[in-house]
Amino acid sequence: MTTYYSEEHEWLTVEGETAVVGITQHAADQLGEIVFVEQKEVGDDFEKGDDIGVIESVKAASEIYAAVDGEVTEVNETLEENPGTLNDSPEGDAWIYKIKLTNTDQLEELMDLDGYKAFIG
Repeated sequence: MTTYYSEEHEWLTVEGETAVVGITQHAADQLGEIVFVEQKEVGDDFEKGDDIGVIESVKAASEIYAAVDGEVTEVNETLEENPGTLNDSPEGDAWIYKIKLTNTDQLEELMDLDGYKAFIG
């Protein structure tokens, strides 16, 4: 498994052609208390850069953008009942989607952990 990071503060842990997608701790900290998560449905296709959901906090609403092309294979339903889980464990139990990658070459455009840490300063 390899984890990649996007400039939109999302992480993807990839194994084969499957990825688990979520937001980084940095993003969760910036958003503050998360009160609602709007998610796509299983079977939805998307392309890199597409809006694939919304996270609302007491401070603001923030879109979730696709870091790669893919298809939603699983949605973390825990977030519907308990969106605050994203504050507690954004890089663990509070993943947002599991996706099937449709263009693995796009992973090369993403950052590794060291690159992401440098990016957020």
